[in-house]
Amino acid sequence: MVLRRLVSRRLVLLLVAIAGLALFVWQLGSTGLVDETPPLFAAAARAMARTGDWLTPRVNGLPRYDKPPLIYWLMGVTYALPAQPQWDPLGTWAARLPSALSSVAVMVMLAATLLRWPQPLPQGRMPSAPVQTITAFSAALAFALSPLVLLWSRIAVSDSLFSALLAISLLLFWRCYAGAGRPWLAWLVLGLDVLAKGPVAVVLAALCLGGFGWWQADLKGLWGRLKPWPGLLLTALVALPWYGLELLVEGQPFWNSFFGYHNLQRFTGVVNNHQQPWWFFLPVMLVASLPFTPLLLLGLTSALRQGRAPLPPQASLLRFACCWLLAVLLFFTLAATKLPSYWIPAAPAAGLLMALAAQRLVAAPWAGLDRWVVVFTLALQATFSAGLAAADRWVPLIHEPELPTLPAELLASGLLGRAAACFGVAALGGVLLAWPEPWRRGWLLLQQLALGGFVVIALVPMIELGDRLRQRPVRQVAAAAVAQRRPQEPLAMVGILKPSLHFYADQVVVYEGVQANGPLNLNDRLRRERRRDQTPTPVTPAGTVLVVIDQRTAKLPHWRGLAHQPLAAAGLFDLWRVRRLDLERWAAALQLDGVPGPDWQRPRPERY
Repeated sequence: MVLRRLVSRRLVLLLVAIAGLALFVWQLGSTGLVDETPPLFAAAARAMARTGDWLTPRVNGLPRYDKPPLIYWLMGVTYALPAQPQWDPLGTWAARLPSALSSVAVMVMLAATLLRWPQPLPQGRMPSAPVQTITAFSAALAFALSPLVLLWSRIAVSDSLFSALLAISLLLFWRCYAGAGRPWLAWLVLGLDVLAKGPVAVVLAALCLGGFGWWQADLKGLWGRLKPWPGLLLTALVALPWYGLELLVEGQPFWNSFFGYHNLQRFTGVVNNHQQPWWFFLPVMLVASLPFTPLLLLGLTSALRQGRAPLPPQASLLRFACCWLLAVLLFFTLAATKLPSYWIPAAPAAGLLMALAAQRLVAAPWAGLDRWVVVFTLALQATFSAGLAAADRWVPLIHEPELPTLPAELLASGLLGRAAACFGVAALGGVLLAWPEPWRRGWLLLQQLALGGFVVIALVPMIELGDRLRQRPVRQVAAAAVAQRRPQEPLAMVGILKPSLHFYADQVVVYEGVQANGPLNLNDRLRRERRRDQTPTPVTPAGTVLVVIDQRTAKLPHWRGLAHQPLAAAGLFDLWRVRRLDLERWAAALQLDGVPGPDWQRPRPERY
């Protein structure tokens, strides 16, 4: 019996892993890097693999201090594999794989935890073995199908890795409290998480564990099982060596940028205009759980209704998930800078809450408040299906200057019809709740599988369509710049700024925005700015610079009159060759007309 149960558990985990690979790894390398942040991560990782400098991430000739190195190391290892440019021509397999596999690992960990410690129903009795298995699978899919998780797991940034390591460490902490194993592995994973994002990992873990211990009225027991002092020492031993070496090598600029700007200032002040009202994460929480938001609210309500009475450790996972979600909500609500991606660390907890709420509905789907949860869940899915089926009414209203042909191509692709069908099947799956108990066990799992089909047959092709319309022109103009470039000729991009140009052109790019003194900045930077792989050059009669400029910026008065030679065009972008003498004369003329002088030397923490 024990052997059969073990084999059954491993089979379920294998199926969970296969589902995760389908959701996150399928066609992962078929599209290019999405501007603006992913190319910065990818370029830094590729530079590490090429130069052998695995200490300091560098992008576009400058150090990049905003994130610790773990995500760069994982990407860089893949970039260092033999023949990587041949089997990964867009550079996206290497850059995205760590994020994708991180989310697959969370799915497996969620399912494994619920398979080993199935949670009781509100009446205290245990669900049947099939319901336990379905609940474990559903928790993994509830996490994976979150719109935020789907998006961030398929792009090359550190959020999914950070959230995954936090989730794994917290689940290991809870498993230890429930009586399995020693906590050293959880503290080790937490140390890796500090290497993925920074000290925020320790703060979130402390908030979750502290709140859980208080709610359980068992802080002493939790403390005794988790052994925080030796655990924090292990976390420090894993994380601090890199921070110490980086501070020793880079000095004050690293301290000011990483700790001062990217951690302290992001929490206490607004950076990059990411100011939002205090209640910002409440709608984010609701949107991030669509189309199963009513289940999340039911799960939160069920946990809060438990009161503060201590629960047996093995039966406290619902309460722990609630503390986990509330810890993320509280911390990032208090932070001044708010971004939707900050909610992703709460997504695994939301998956647990939704799956355990669905488990409750299997027992009594039409009792009291639960009937409204069922009705609203099915109504949401039916609404999505109807809205997607009526796409010809609202898609033409989409206006995106960078994607002028998107509405017509999206309607012609038929992808929205596929999406409508998948949501329709999901809504019909909810009808199982009206059937006798053995049939309604898999109602949520059926809906989730239908939405998994939506990801594979509709969402991924939509991403490929968006890449063809938005990102391929950047790759084309980068290829044209590489083909047209003369020896030692600098490359600049003005107006709409795309870091992927640096990645695909594989050379330093001088970036200038749409401001009126852009030509003055560009002229002065070419003469004076020094970066790794680019040195200042004097103005000579034969000197030229390649300029990538979008067509709207090219019509602005401060660029329109600049003499240039058109070389190529792709989408919104034109490639010019500009004589340095002409650029200098044009900059001098603008300054005589009252345009402010160069200001590129002012400190800008987000410069690349």
